[in-house]
Amino acid sequence: MQLSLFKLEVALPDRPGSLGAVASAIGFAGGDIRSLNVLKSEEGRGYDEITVAIPGSDPTDLLDVLTSIGGVEVISINPA
Repeated sequence: MQLSLFKLEVALPDRPGSLGAVASAIGFAGGDIRSLNVLKSEEGRGYDEITVAIPGSDPTDLLDVLTSIGGVEVISINPA
């Protein structure tokens, strides 16, 4: 199956374990993290840019899993 790359910008609670929960959710959705950039941390929120490879070309499952995590917001998703 063909893999598609997407660049996500996410906001999450700035506390231990939050990024781990996001990484686990990406794996649960069949995704593979290719890169991660911490953009900033302000007002108790962390902002990260994550490039993810997913099977196929539809990121809907990935978005559904990520938005089901409490406190996680997908700010943008774009093909990479």
